[in-house]
Amino acid sequence: MAVIDLSQPSLWVSLLSITFNPTFWNIAAQQEYRTHWITRLFSGDKYKGCYALAATIFSLGLIRDALFKNALMHQPSWDCLDSAAVQLVAIALFAGGLTFVVSSTYMLGVTGTFLGDYFGILMKERVVGFPFNVLENPMYVGSTMSFIGSSLWYAKPAGLLVAAYVWFVYTVALKYEGPFTTMIYAKHTAAAAAAAAPSGQQRKKKL
Repeated sequence: MAVIDLSQPSLWVSLLSITFNPTFWNIAAQQEYRTHWITRLFSGDKYKGCYALAATIFSLGLIRDALFKNALMHQPSWDCLDSAAVQLVAIALFAGGLTFVVSSTYMLGVTGTFLGDYFGILMKERVVGFPFNVLENPMYVGSTMSFIGSSLWYAKPAGLLVAAYVWFVYTVALKYEGPFTTMIYAKHTAAAAAAAAPSGQQRKKKL
C-alpha cells in the first residue's frame, strides 16, 4: 500500500493554497508600494489598508491550515510513525513552531508582521530580540515546524511531503521579499539623508 495517495484532490487543493498565499501577499504588497492601491481603497489611510491586508493574510492562513488538515485526513497513515516517541517529537515541533510564530508577531507588531513596510509604515530599528536572535526568518521556520509536527502527530507521510513543499515555497518567497524590503529601507535612508543634507550644509556655512 502506498504511503502517499496522489489521487486525492484534497492534497492538490492544499498544495494550491500553500502556493497561492505567499504569491498573493507578495504581489498585493509590491503593487501597494508602487501604486498605493490598497491605501486608496481606504481613503488614503495606510494603517487601515495595512490592517485590511493583515486580516486577509491571516484569514487565508486559516483556510490553508484547514485545507491541509483535510488533506491529511484523506491520506494513508504509516505505522512507522504511529508511536509515542514520534508523537512527543510532533508536540515539541508544533509547540516550538507556534512559539516562533507568536513571538515574532509580538516583537514585530501587526504592521511589522503584515508588510507594513510596503505601506510606508517602517520599523524605527531592526528587531534583534527573541526569536530574531536565534533565527533570521522565525515565522517561516515556525510555520514549517508546525506543518511537520501536525504530519507526525497524525502519522501521515503525505504531510511531510507537503511540509517540504511549504519550506520550498517560503524559500522562493524570501528571494522576492528580502531584496524588496531591503530596497524600501535603503530608499528611505537615502531620502532621509538627502533631506538632512541641506540643513547640515547651511549650518556649516554659518560657522
